[in-house]
Amino acid sequence: MTLENQLIKKTFYETLMEADEKNPVRVLGEAFLSGYKDETADISTIRFAQGEVYFHNKDYEAAIFKWENVHNHLEPWAKKNIADCYYELGQLSTAEEIYKSIDTESSVLQSEVALQLFSLYIDQDRLGEADQVIKKAVSFNPDYPNVTDIARAFFEKHKDWKSAIELAVNEAIRTESHHWFDILKTYVEQGLTKILEPHYFSKCLVVLYRVDQIRFEQMVQALWNGYKNEPSYFAWLREFNQLFLNMDAKREQPWTDLPALYQETYFELIDGKYLIKELEEIISILLTNWLKIADDSHALFASAAVLAWSEKFPSSISPEVVNDAENLIFRSRDETDGLEYSLTLFDSIVKWAEAQHVDPGYRFRWIIRELVDFQTHHLLVAGTSGNGKSAFINSILGENIQTAPTSSVIVFKGDDETEIRKVSDEELTTFSSFDEFQEAVDRRLNKGVDNAIMEFSLPAPILQENRLVLMDTPGFSDRNGIEGEALKYLHLADSLLFVLDANDPFTEKEQEILMQIREYAPNLPIHFLLNKIDEIYDEHEAASIVEDTRSRVRAYVPEARVFAYSSRLRSRKQQNDLTEFLKSLSRPVAEDDRMEKILICIRQLISHLLDKRAEMENSLADSIKWNEEMVTKLSGAIHQLTDLKEEKARIITRTFHKILEEIRADLSENIPKILRQTSDMIQEDSDFRKIHLELNDEMNRRVYAYVNDKVLPKLYHSLQEWILTANDELNHCQSFLNEISDGFNAMYGEERLKLNCDFKVLDDWRRDADRMTSGVQMDKVNIFLRRTPYQILLKSAGKLFGTFQQNNALLYNKYKQFVENQDYLDVTESIVNKLLLQFELFEKSLERDISLFFRTPFAVLNQTVEETKKEINEKEEELEKMRSNPETYRDPLTLFEVKLRQYEWIAISAKRVFQV
Repeated sequence: MTLENQLIKKTFYETLMEADEKNPVRVLGEAFLSGYKDETADISTIRFAQGEVYFHNKDYEAAIFKWENVHNHLEPWAKKNIADCYYELGQLSTAEEIYKSIDTESSVLQSEVALQLFSLYIDQDRLGEADQVIKKAVSFNPDYPNVTDIARAFFEKHKDWKSAIELAVNEAIRTESHHWFDILKTYVEQGLTKILEPHYFSKCLVVLYRVDQIRFEQMVQALWNGYKNEPSYFAWLREFNQLFLNMDAKREQPWTDLPALYQETYFELIDGKYLIKELEEIISILLTNWLKIADDSHALFASAAVLAWSEKFPSSISPEVVNDAENLIFRSRDETDGLEYSLTLFDSIVKWAEAQHVDPGYRFRWIIRELVDFQTHHLLVAGTSGNGKSAFINSILGENIQTAPTSSVIVFKGDDETEIRKVSDEELTTFSSFDEFQEAVDRRLNKGVDNAIMEFSLPAPILQENRLVLMDTPGFSDRNGIEGEALKYLHLADSLLFVLDANDPFTEKEQEILMQIREYAPNLPIHFLLNKIDEIYDEHEAASIVEDTRSRVRAYVPEARVFAYSSRLRSRKQQNDLTEFLKSLSRPVAEDDRMEKILICIRQLISHLLDKRAEMENSLADSIKWNEEMVTKLSGAIHQLTDLKEEKARIITRTFHKILEEIRADLSENIPKILRQTSDMIQEDSDFRKIHLELNDEMNRRVYAYVNDKVLPKLYHSLQEWILTANDELNHCQSFLNEISDGFNAMYGEERLKLNCDFKVLDDWRRDADRMTSGVQMDKVNIFLRRTPYQILLKSAGKLFGTFQQNNALLYNKYKQFVENQDYLDVTESIVNKLLLQFELFEKSLERDISLFFRTPFAVLNQTVEETKKEINEKEEELEKMRSNPETYRDPLTLFEVKLRQYEWIAISAKRVFQV
């Protein structure tokens, strides 16, 4: 045992004893006594040993006393042991103070003191100081036994993962031990390392690559997956790939995990979730590294990916790497399921488009569905106009279906039931009748060429027996050659049957069209049908024409077959020959050919979606402009309606006011007359003491009778006429609003506006008119009892002289003269005002009622304006977003195109044909 181990375990005293000694206290006591007597002896050493014995026997005070008197080279250890005693005695502050006071150059003693302090701090739950002291212990002497394990256990217990990871990284780099690399990998797999930036692990990875490649791959994969879906993922990809680029990794090394990881990552990155500016720097170095280590099972994908990316971004990958990919791709084994990858790509594009609220269209889905049906052969029947193509198709189908040149692509399928469907980008519809189908495809009725596909299923034995589908396209024009739609669907066909006219077969124009077809679809098998052969009456001449045509077409298409046919003849031999001919064309469908066609369809879909983007922008701009115009028109309608409301309110209220004025004039004129006429009740023999009361009652009675019998019936009649007039005026308003709503609805293309007025106001007016004219209850008016001087005098005279008969004549004349000569203006005005008060209140409410009449149209128009403005704002924001960030739409499609090009390279590799 070394001296340091003895000092650590406090067994130094054993060096002063003989092997067979059993009593260290006696032996050391005798040695101390002997040394004490010998002044030259070093008794400090004996005291140190005695302290150890006392310590082991838990006599800590004696041990402290002995160690306090050690003054030689063992003094630092003695101080440490004194602190240990105080630690055991529970005097932790004293122990800590002594530990900290120890000054020594011994790394072992420093480590021991640090570990003791660490334990002391743990006991006191002083975790921060414990953390500092254990880190210090590891930093100045990491090789000290158990110090790193103690530190690791402490960090893990208290979930100080940053410190634990730092310890593992440092120890892995320092020791190059598998143990520490495995510990670090465990942290990575638990997701604990995501808190650190990727560059933190670079040095560790360099060391691990040199030490153990298998563990290197495992560590890289763990870190890779750990940073995935984290904000620092791209930083990891940049950091690691730059690091790996400078490593001497080679394809010949036995890689197990990294090639597959690179492939998975590449496909995820270009799956449409990221912008190209985010990927350009990463993808080029990622592809370079992937190709560098691609094994046999990944070389094809890696090289195809490099070539596809370099084509789209020519300067992003070095020429040496591109050349390596070109050489590798044609030496790689093709064990991939290209069809599955292609269909997955198609589905990815469709899902992406739907997420962008762009409908990829039913047509592309229909085409893909057709292409994955490997049991069915698609035969495209083509030819220039007038060559009898339609008649030939009708003869095969057994029905006269094609009666005119078609404006659409028609696909004829054999089935037990007849069903006709239109497959367009926008919708999938079923025709209800054959006439509807004919109208939809007749070229004479449809000037433009429809890009929709007409799927015509019907019982046709020759199609059903041979699993054959006939495709008819708009005829090739003598002037323009192949039209766009016909050219587009060449890739849906497995072979093409070119219909020629036996009277003038294979003209120069047809030769040009054939060359166009070969250029656009170089691998499409082409055969020829020599139609109208029955019009050649001489059999030898007919045979000569057939042979000459066969010779001429084979100069262009060496493997082409030529079949002479007459659509008019229905002989069994011709039908049998035709059946055999079609059966020979219906060769088995090769998966590689169909995959090629699927890739072409995907390219067309990408192009379609790019065009859709432009259409969406234009549509939004048009919609904004249209809605702005609608706001202007709606605002104009609101102004018109406001003017109309004010005009009708003015007319209706003015008419009503005129009625009231007429009534007021009538009353003002006739009430005074009625009041004066009451003089007829004054007689010479009247009781002039009461005459003033009788006159007042009679005047009230006659005014009341006049109002109820004469005025109110007249007023009722006038109000009924007024209501009829108002009804006409308001009906005119409703008619006007109906015209407005019809106009707007025609522009909207839907019944959006309903500008219905509230005619309930007329019912309210009728009810009020009946109520106000059905009779009035008038309070008695003080007409003749007012206190005017003359009236007071008359009443007084009547009371005074009424008892004297001789005075009656005088009173009679005076009363009669007074009643007949009064103007009654105040009384009349008071009566009229009271009588007409409710009518005047009604008049004041008319404007409010008319506003209620127009309330709904105003509300509808204003709400439509607000909704339209809101729609404008939303569309402007959407358009601004589209125009300011076009890459958010364009970049994913570009990346899909890169992936598509990669699959095309794989298809090229499978055929071992080099095409750029």
